[in-house]
Amino acid sequence: MTTRVTFICHGSTSATRRTAFPLDEPLEPAARAAAAALAERLPRPTGGQSLIGPTLRCQQTAELLGLEATVDVGLADWDLGSWAGRTLDELAAEAPDDVQAWITDPTTEPPGGEPLTSLIERVGGWLDAADTRPSRVLAVTHPAVVRAAIVHTLRTPADSFWRIDVSPLTTVEVRGRPGRWSLHV
Repeated sequence: MTTRVTFICHGSTSATRRTAFPLDEPLEPAARAAAAALAERLPRPTGGQSLIGPTLRCQQTAELLGLEATVDVGLADWDLGSWAGRTLDELAAEAPDDVQAWITDPTTEPPGGEPLTSLIERVGGWLDAADTRPSRVLAVTHPAVVRAAIVHTLRTPADSFWRIDVSPLTTVEVRGRPGRWSLHV
């Protein structure tokens, strides 16, 4: 059976504006209006399932989209450990070698966090478990999770993650089944 998963990136937050690694901050006021506008054109398939990552920004986005969503820990944001809440510029000024290793080696863990390869594996595992879900899924989640899903779908090297931009409230759809996904744009 073919499954359609539409990933919806949560709305913007203060971390988005500051280009900081996020904490669990709420949506900005402008994101609320943008989510309400997206809600008007978002398809509402019958018999589907709505899921969200376990953060306030995902919950608020889903509510503004009019979705009755269930929290799914498989859609959790990338765990960046002690870097959460900080900007890349701040970190590069303090620990340039650590930041350079993290950007160039996808197996490098940020302090107390998850390496990129683990994020991609985790999200790929979540996606490949789609055969246990309805044929239509809406998933409100984080930019890093959407990027990891694209990398998994296209079977590209982990470092291609850095070449994918996912803006707030972007929707990305993948279709298929475990091990055989296609990106639909």
